[in-house]
Amino acid sequence: MANLCIIPARGGSKRIPRKNIKDFLGKPIIAYSIEAALESGVFSKVIVSTDDPEIAEVAKKYGAEVPFMRSVQNSDDYATTADVLEEVLNNFIGLNTIFSAACCIYPTAPFTNSQILQKGFQKLIECDADSVLPMVAFEYPVWRGLRKNRNNKAEMIWKEHLNTRSQDLEPVYHDAGQWYWFDVDKFLKTSKVFTENTIGIELSSLQVQDIDNEQDWHIAELKYGYLQSLK
Repeated sequence: MANLCIIPARGGSKRIPRKNIKDFLGKPIIAYSIEAALESGVFSKVIVSTDDPEIAEVAKKYGAEVPFMRSVQNSDDYATTADVLEEVLNNFIGLNTIFSAACCIYPTAPFTNSQILQKGFQKLIECDADSVLPMVAFEYPVWRGLRKNRNNKAEMIWKEHLNTRSQDLEPVYHDAGQWYWFDVDKFLKTSKVFTENTIGIELSSLQVQDIDNEQDWHIAELKYGYLQSLK
């Protein structure tokens, strides 16, 4: 059964200009996602969906395919990941090419590696899941969260946990924002990557970093360098 890797990488990035091909410790950041996908050995095709000719050339340089450029409709600030995935899959259907499973890997996910992609695919099959994603625990218990009230004073959201020990509180996780394995047929029927039949693979906070501004970028480089030094 054929598996497809889709790396969505549009050209317009406002907070970090040219973010998807910006140098990250010696090579364009998108190269890490491409190389992890290729090294995993679980994909029939590794493609980049982009509206940008320069990104397309960088992607091909590092081994990805760019079989078609992204439509204008799915290249603005309002297009969702699901919109982009649907467009790619429907383009392949138009070429009579069908995939059983696919994985969306974001272009700014340098912590993604071949082993975690293999594990994700294994979970998708073993658990007969709709999708699989990496998740990470919030570093501070959300149950002890605060908010500002109408008088601009701090108050607890869940007052019943004022004196609860941290170790007694249920862990809460968030999406690591790196990749999503999904069953293609189920996705095309629902247009949903996250469902009630989604499996999470836990990562440590060292393996996760949102990259939304220059400070995030530098923190990601420090984390990545530290993890490499442990090998």
